[in-house]
Amino acid sequence: MSIDPLSLLLVAGKSFLLVLATLLPILNPAATAPIFLGLTEGASDDTRRLLARRIATNMVVLITGAMLVGSYVLDLFGISLPIVRVAGGSLIAANAWRLLAVGPSTRDSRQALADAFTPEMARTHAFYPLTFPISCGPGSLAAAITIGVTLHEDQLAPSLARIAGGFGGLVVIGCVLFVAFRYATQLLKPLGETGTTVFLRLSAFILLCLGVQIVWDGISELVRGL
Repeated sequence: MSIDPLSLLLVAGKSFLLVLATLLPILNPAATAPIFLGLTEGASDDTRRLLARRIATNMVVLITGAMLVGSYVLDLFGISLPIVRVAGGSLIAANAWRLLAVGPSTRDSRQALADAFTPEMARTHAFYPLTFPISCGPGSLAAAITIGVTLHEDQLAPSLARIAGGFGGLVVIGCVLFVAFRYATQLLKPLGETGTTVFLRLSAFILLCLGVQIVWDGISELVRGL
């Protein structure tokens, strides 16, 4: 049975818009960009550019994996989505608390950080915690797993079209994430040094609240399941 190419294009377009509309607000690169700055304090502009590119690439790979095989992996190990939320939310809260607990940096401490934050160190930190759970947390992974269930169909061609459209949406989100992280310093520059510090602390507090909320949602689902 032949399938109209226009129908496949429409199917891919719907998946593209679904992924874009669902995951972009959850990932919210503009909100996580200040956290990225706080966690990479002292890094050079070249190092931050390297990190932004690696984080965007890691995010696309991680979300793609979650959409394609996430539900199968959870079933294999007997892990439920509420458990993922509790574990991931705890990681988010821990990193946010670390940002809040950091004291004000002096010129000497900034220089020490700049000397220590080498490109090699950046590569080791690109996935954890900068990609997961800061940029791509349990909420986005849970959403990606849910979307992945809708991408599969009995017929091969429509299923491949849905997957291709969803991957295209992820690539666009990855580009947005790269731009937000790459130019985070310029975006916050109008606030000045004091304003940027205040904004970073507020962002860290909001991230802490988000982590606690994710943990609470996971625990609530586990309790309702008893």
